[in-house]
Amino acid sequence: MRPKIYLFGDSITEESFSDGGWGAALANHFSRTADVVLRGFSGYNTRWAMKVLERVFPAEMNVGGGRAPLAVTVFFGANDACLPDRYSAFQHVPIDEYRQNLHAIVAYLKNRWPSTHVILITPPPIDEAARLLHPYGENPSNLPERTNETAGNYAKACVAVAGECGVPVVDLWTRMQQFREWDKAYLRDGLHLTSGGNKLVFEEVIGKLKEVGLSLETLPADLPFIDGIDPDNPLKAFEE
Repeated sequence: MRPKIYLFGDSITEESFSDGGWGAALANHFSRTADVVLRGFSGYNTRWAMKVLERVFPAEMNVGGGRAPLAVTVFFGANDACLPDRYSAFQHVPIDEYRQNLHAIVAYLKNRWPSTHVILITPPPIDEAARLLHPYGENPSNLPERTNETAGNYAKACVAVAGECGVPVVDLWTRMQQFREWDKAYLRDGLHLTSGGNKLVFEEVIGKLKEVGLSLETLPADLPFIDGIDPDNPLKAFEE
């Protein structure tokens, strides 16, 4: 069985297998070395993620000598950071609880599979003006349900948890804002990713995977490549 890389997160993960998505790009990149498995849940926060952990990663995954995943990306925080006095308040999770939940998710995964690399990804920055143009539903206050400042606080909390747990982190909130006109280049509705935003996430995740030793150079390919098959004796390649 090929080893697996799991993507666990909210809508930005759920959409990652769409055309040009960062998850689809990972699947293409590792097409002969690992299966990339999507476990994204639109609208979810870390509180809800805690409730579904055992369904997403059931005990049966360990039955029959099942292999530990190579890596799991954990990409939550955009919904936790919804403001408690705005129309998406039901998604809000206080920042202290957000930190605790991230700690618990990392601990759950590392206790299950000590060899698995857990990579945290911070929420992205928020384009507040664009959020007003793309509300989820009725917005009587005419105020954005998220602010970039609050998203940044949750991103800093995510980075801090990664340091405390000793796991890699993609600080997407900081990285994205290092580019000019990031709000239009990387976000299509002030929150979700454009093709450019997906490319950026893909590159950042690939970089973190390489840092922990997971790359095309280090992972064995599944079955012989065509250039390794002898035209005069093709079946020999399958006898090894």
